[in-house]
Amino acid sequence: MRIRWSALRRVVAATVVLTLPVPAYACRPRLAPPGAPTPWPTAYARQWQWQWQLTAPVDVTVDADVFLLDAVRVTAEETTALRVRDRRLVCHVPVGTYADTDPDAGRFPPAVRGSAVRGTGGTDRPARWLDVRRWDLLAPVLADRFRLCRGKGFGAVALVDADGYAQRTGFPLNFDDQLLFNRRVATLARSLDLSPGLVDDVGQVAALAPDFDFAVSRDCVRLRRCAKLLPFVDAGKPVFHVEFTGDPAVFCVTTLGYGFASIRKSPELDAERQPCRLP
Repeated sequence: MRIRWSALRRVVAATVVLTLPVPAYACRPRLAPPGAPTPWPTAYARQWQWQWQLTAPVDVTVDADVFLLDAVRVTAEETTALRVRDRRLVCHVPVGTYADTDPDAGRFPPAVRGSAVRGTGGTDRPARWLDVRRWDLLAPVLADRFRLCRGKGFGAVALVDADGYAQRTGFPLNFDDQLLFNRRVATLARSLDLSPGLVDDVGQVAALAPDFDFAVSRDCVRLRRCAKLLPFVDAGKPVFHVEFTGDPAVFCVTTLGYGFASIRKSPELDAERQPCRLP
């Protein structure tokens, strides 16, 4: 009796599928390959441990799942060392400011350069605000900042200085100007296969939570605004929180109750950290 080759191939293929070994996964969910956006499984939203370091060299031995790092200062060797250990890499990208020390500072025309930033939120970067209404002028520069992140192996970006409407920028920015800009930047990040995260801008969290994959919050306990980040938690998205003052034994009770991943850091954002231990 003849057996058709097409039927035989189907039988062999089915047998191979059934006999392939099932991979054994570690406690941490596996990281996507370079060039793909970082996944944030909702089942782990309350379980991440994280690190925020903007100084160099990066301490790649820190016991954390997520590393928020400066794209310019970190080396490709350091990001590779973290990726081979399945650490998630988030790129610290100022989107609403520039500094004269930035490698791309000369690409911002005078028309978009505003007032000096008051209080740099834990960094030593002497920054100035940008006119976020001029998307035509800012988009190409921001796209290249994101491409630098991708080139060094990052799969996510944290959008820093995305709340100029609430600051003294030197421009008449309003709520809707900022909302449109932040959504545009999130869309730009996704178009380059990067997972977007919102840094602070708590006044717009309720509107922006659907557009971002995670949030980063500074001093929400001290400023008494942690509750405003709950739209991320309710959606199963991680909130990475840092306090620059206070006793972790005190504020961890609050932030773990909210479901945040919390740490205590020095304003220099060096390698030292005090994490809130998960129960």
